[in-house]
Amino acid sequence: MTDVRADLLQQIKDKAVVHGKVTLSSGIEADWYIDLRRITLDGQAAPLVGQVMLDTAAEAGVDYDCVGGLTLGADPVATSMLHASATRGQRLDAFVVRKQGKAHGMQRRIEGTDVKGRRCLVVEDVSTTGGSPLTAVDAVREAGGDVVAVAVIVDRGAASAVEAAGLRYINAYTLGELGLA
Repeated sequence: MTDVRADLLQQIKDKAVVHGKVTLSSGIEADWYIDLRRITLDGQAAPLVGQVMLDTAAEAGVDYDCVGGLTLGADPVATSMLHASATRGQRLDAFVVRKQGKAHGMQRRIEGTDVKGRRCLVVEDVSTTGGSPLTAVDAVREAGGDVVAVAVIVDRGAASAVEAAGLRYINAYTLGELGLA
């Protein structure tokens, strides 16, 4: 895992850290931004995301059989993990949590695999306040899923909010590792 982990870290530093004033989804204003979609949607980096996130969850001892979170940040993370799991000869299903339920069709809030009665790992690319993953947690629980943990590629400060909600929180990288703390 060390080489893959180091390679992904370098790609995040090179491609995803953007300096300049930005307003985060939480409404907080910051002097830098971590645009992990430049990583999770990159043909070279995305496969590394899946491997690193699978390894991070395994090292933390998290037991789950499906993975997903709030669209859009979680979607490519879950998909990368699904594909990385398949290359390891394992099965991992994925789901997508809509911000709101559909008003037509099956009117589902969660698309993909059925989470009812399953051990679910909620993922996100980067989280500052925990708002997006906690919204996903609520939807998964409402659908009958058992949320076993929240996992992010980069923790930007959400650990205390997620842990205050009674959930285990794991991350692949810290701001210190990115040279931002």
